[in-house]
This record gives sequence, C-alpha cells and structure tokens, in this order.
Amino acid sequence: MRHRTVTDAAAALDLAPSSVSQQIRTLEGSLGVPLFVREPKGMRLTAAGERLRVWARRLLEQAERAYHDVREERRVLRLGALETLAGFYVPRVLTRLAERRPDIDVEIRSDRARDGLLADVVHGRLEAALLLDSGQDVGDLGFPAPAEPLAFIDLDPVPLALVAAPGHPLSTRTGLTPDDLEHERLLVNVPECSFWMAGNKILGPAPERIRAGGVAVMRAWAEHGLGISLLPGFAVADNLSSGTLVRLDLPVPDLSLRLVWREDQESLPGMRDILYAAARP
Repeated sequence: MRHRTVTDAAAALDLAPSSVSQQIRTLEGSLGVPLFVREPKGMRLTAAGERLRVWARRLLEQAERAYHDVREERRVLRLGALETLAGFYVPRVLTRLAERRPDIDVEIRSDRARDGLLADVVHGRLEAALLLDSGQDVGDLGFPAPAEPLAFIDLDPVPLALVAAPGHPLSTRTGLTPDDLEHERLLVNVPECSFWMAGNKILGPAPERIRAGGVAVMRAWAEHGLGISLLPGFAVADNLSSGTLVRLDLPVPDLSLRLVWREDQESLPGMRDILYAAARP
C-alpha cells in the first residue's frame, strides 16, 4: 500500500477523504472482512486486504487489455532487460519477435538492477524481463526470487570467459581448477552482479574479490594486469581476438538468457504464444 493514510490516498485520487473512507467501509461491509488495520500513524493492509490487492491488480490489468483488444488496437509487450544484455542479446530477441509476431509492438526498458526488473514484472508494470540466470528455478544463480510465482524460458546460452592479461602466471597453464586460483585477485562488480554470483558458483571462495566496477571496468583492469575476471564472452571477444586478454584454461559453464514472467500472465489470451515467440528456433 503506497499511502498510509486516507488523506494521502484521497489527495492522490483527487477525492475528498470522507469519500475514500466511505468507499473503504462499503467494500469491507460487502466482503464481511476488515481490509485495513487502523493504527495511530496510519493504516496497513490485513491478510485479507493483501489478497484483495493482488486480485484487484490482476483484474485491472485484464480490464485494460480487454479494452485495447475490443478496440482492435495493436498489442504491446512491455519488456525489461538488464543493461548488460541491452546491446548484444536484446536485438536478437527483438528480431525474433518481429519475424514471428509482426502484429505486436515491443517497448523496451533497460535497468542496471535485477531487483527493479523483477519488481516491475511482479507488479504488472512489465509483462516480462530478460536477465541472466542458471539452473532449474528462477534465482538459482544466487539471487532471491520474488515470492510471487514466476514462469520462464531460457532463450540463449550466454558463454563466460575467465580472462587475464597476457603474461599472467596462469596464462600458459592448462587444466586449471578453482583451487589454482587461491591468492589470485578476482575483479568483480557488486554482490548483486550476475558475474559475481557466477564466480561464487564456479570459482568458489579461493580468489580474493577486488571490487572494480561494471563489465567495462573489470575488462580494462584485467587488461592492465590488475587481476583476473569472469566476464561474458561477447564483452571480451574483441580483446581475445586482438590479444589484449587471454582466456585461462579453466572450464566455465554458460549462463542462460532467461525470459521471466508472472505465471498468471499465461492465462491471458495469446500471451504464452507471444512470450515463446522470443525463443530460439
């Protein structure tokens, strides 16, 4: 609940506080259950109020879609994506959607933060979001999944590369294991970063974490010999080709480009077909 008081809610709705209070009392009376707990500093939803909030959000979303459908307006898919993916993978997804579903328009919103994208999916501000993950469930990479059930499909593999500057002591060794990285400096961003989480899963605790910054900063620091870094293959392809970075001989599994959406979206006419149209052939 965004507004803790009737006065604030009334101001947001451009209504009189007495009108809002009466509507709340009428709704509680018709349902036969209290929806709010009245406290000295404001109001909060009861358990019944929380359930009704979820239903109300879904019904309003469906009513809006029904309005546009009856008017035969072009369907719009609001799609979020991590900024890391926006330049390389998002165009591929948009191309597939344009080829297979030319009847829809796609609005893209990119965000640095995964949590923001997931919250927008849960609260209906986005139909779906593209992020990096692994495993059998949303969040298996290491981030907390929202409590609301999410469905997903993996669209493309996202190869990773453990890289270092030419001349690094490990650059000529073969058959490396995570134990060989003890005392190495692993350049990372922040704990919420997909590549930090991937490093935790793949490389373990042996290397010392050195906070550098985003992908571009980690790559630049690695080029200057300030440490090793686990980065997406597309971000270091040119460096590996030119020889400014080398790939260390330690096998690393791919991440997945994962499209996630709220499970109840699949009950909307045609939505499942639209979402699956983004998948590879």
